[in-house]
Amino acid sequence: MEDDDEIKIFRQEMQGVRRIRTKPRVDTVKTEVPEPSLLHRRQMAVKVDQGDPNHLTEEIIDLVHPLDILDYRTDGVAHGVYRKLKRGQYPIDARLDLHRKSMAEARDEVYGFIADCLRYDVRSAMILHGKGERGEPKAFLKSCVNTWLKQMPAVLAFHSAQKHHGGVGALYILLRKSDRKKEENRERFMKGRTE
Repeated sequence: MEDDDEIKIFRQEMQGVRRIRTKPRVDTVKTEVPEPSLLHRRQMAVKVDQGDPNHLTEEIIDLVHPLDILDYRTDGVAHGVYRKLKRGQYPIDARLDLHRKSMAEARDEVYGFIADCLRYDVRSAMILHGKGERGEPKAFLKSCVNTWLKQMPAVLAFHSAQKHHGGVGALYILLRKSDRKKEENRERFMKGRTE
């Protein structure tokens, strides 16, 4: 019985209400100013067309937690070598500090830093990216560095640093040998051997 009363009350309240007639179409009014993300994508497309060698992404960044330990190893890096890197037992031949850098500045600096390391035969380096506990989103620069280094074929492995080197706010990086160093090694090990 209660349901019938509610239906009667509903019909009384709705008396005189008519359905709104609409046209099945969508207004396609363009906004005068494009969204910032659209402007950024357009600028990046122009950069790529102009032959920008920096291929590091600015679009898809996998976010990590400020206190996460970052680790990465390509196939072919021996467990012992990786363990030594992880423990901070390789000499650090070059450092890059990204504190207080914007994403665009950090992207350019990371790309240039790795290129310089290869040019000067640096095998073990460090990047100080900070934890990013105060920023929004949290650990954004740390997340960017984590993503970018995985996109660089010259990077064989990396791991968050030991506490005395910055802990989870820094990374040890192992780089591949330059072509010049590979040739020197070939010559040194082939010396005195006959084919």
